[in-house]
Formats: sequence, C-alpha cells, structure tokens
Amino acid sequence: MATEYTDYVESKDKQPRTARGLKTKRKLLDAAALEFGEKGFHEASITGITQRAGTALGSFYTYFDSKDELFSALVRDMSLRVKDHASNAMNEWQDALEREKLALEAFMNFARENKEIYRIIDEAEFVDPESYHRHYEGTAARIFERLQEGSEAGDLRGDLEEAHAWAIMGMNVFLGLRYGIWSEDKSAAQVAQIANDILSKGIVARS
Repeated sequence: MATEYTDYVESKDKQPRTARGLKTKRKLLDAAALEFGEKGFHEASITGITQRAGTALGSFYTYFDSKDELFSALVRDMSLRVKDHASNAMNEWQDALEREKLALEAFMNFARENKEIYRIIDEAEFVDPESYHRHYEGTAARIFERLQEGSEAGDLRGDLEEAHAWAIMGMNVFLGLRYGIWSEDKSAAQVAQIANDILSKGIVARS
C-alpha cells in the first residue's frame, strides 16, 4: 500500500483530526502549489501561502513546521494526485497499449490543469532531492508494473525491463512539457495517440 505524504514528512500530531482540519490543510497545499509555482521556492513565503489559502498564519504551523516541510509535502501530494488521476482514467481498457494511452492522456490533462507541477518538481531536484527521486522512481515503478502485467497478459514482449519504463516515462514527461505547458496546439488525445503509435509501431520504416 502506498504511504501518504504525512507518514514521513510530518509527525503524527501534525495530521488533521477533523474534516475541518483536512479542508484547511488542503487549502494550504493548494495555495502552496500556486505560490511555489508562481514565485519558486526561495521567493515564496509562508505569509503569501496563508494569504492565498485564506487562513490564519497560526493555521500553517498547526500542520507544518516550516516552508521546507510544506514543500516536501506538496511534492508528495502532487505525485499522489498524478497517480490517482491516471488510475481513475484507466478504468476500462482493452489491452496494455490502450492502458498506457489512457495514462498519458490523463497526465496531459492534469498538467494542463496544474501547470505549476513542472516548476515544483524541477525545483525539488535541488530543494528536496529525496522527494524528487521518490517522485520519478515511484512513477517509473508504476509504469514497469503495468508493463509486466501486459507481458503476462500476452499484450507485450516478455523481455521488458525497468529501463523500458523509464524510457516511456521520459517520453511522457517531455510530451507533457511541450503540449501541456508550453502550448496546447494538440489535444491530449492526439498526443497520447502519437506516443501510443511509437510504442506499437516504432519509428523504423517498414516495407
């Protein structure tokens, strides 16, 4: 079972105990995404985050000890949201390739709706390398698990390795950057189909 971000970046007494507490913490995380995404980690401030969230400064310290701790929690939160968004989109699929297509399309849509994710994850490489590594290692692990299931089902080759999952993730990340953040001149479905064609057909000319 996946661990929640609160399991390792916050102590037990920092976790919300009420529905109101959960709502307040959600507001702080959402506000932090906007603050960090717009200003970057170093220019972002706790005051700016609480103002965006519409909460008192004291509410921040009820759930987080520092800006660094909130940033770590936010990276984990965004990673989990990407995972959940993709999982929800993969309810019905005919084969392993269609499953990957749905996953990429879901990620593209998420990136377009949460453009700050790229700046936040990129900054995590320097601000919180552990969270940065965990984000990409977790994503690659989920892709590799799907590839293994596809191999077992007979949809995919039986010799796929972890490196194949990292290659697919790299393709997805940069497609999301080009067509989700820099521009939206192709639909998420069109981009996912192009990626799917690469997986199914390759790029070698065939007679």
